[in-house]
Amino acid sequence: MDTALKIAFATTDMENVNQHFGSAKSFAVYVVDMEASQLLEAAQFGELAQDGNEDKLSVKIQLLEGCAAVYCQAIGGSAINQLLSYGIQPVKVHEGSKIKDLIVDLQNELKAGPSSWLAKAINKHKSPDPNRFDAMENEGWDE
Repeated sequence: MDTALKIAFATTDMENVNQHFGSAKSFAVYVVDMEASQLLEAAQFGELAQDGNEDKLSVKIQLLEGCAAVYCQAIGGSAINQLLSYGIQPVKVHEGSKIKDLIVDLQNELKAGPSSWLAKAINKHKSPDPNRFDAMENEGWDE
């Protein structure tokens, strides 16, 4: 799964996205590529209230570092801004959304041609082209 992306889901039962990002008790983190997916880790946080206390967000965002996206039922504006600053796309889904269905949808999107956020995530996780400096030199670039 060389080109796989890490994707997180706010969940209590490891089957459905059923949590608000800020008060999520746990996240299921998967690696997903066009053909396969695999549960990488399940992170537990305990009981957290939707109280506007943003200090608790930093622990979650650190856990999600390296993820391309996090799926949740709801998310506040501050959390959205913080996630985006780390290159993590928040994705709000409807109540009752099943993780396995969301993974299939994501895989279908990867096959069909990714949306703008997904294309950015893919490019971010790709290794740089080893010949990029040769091409620049051929164009007349100088140090």
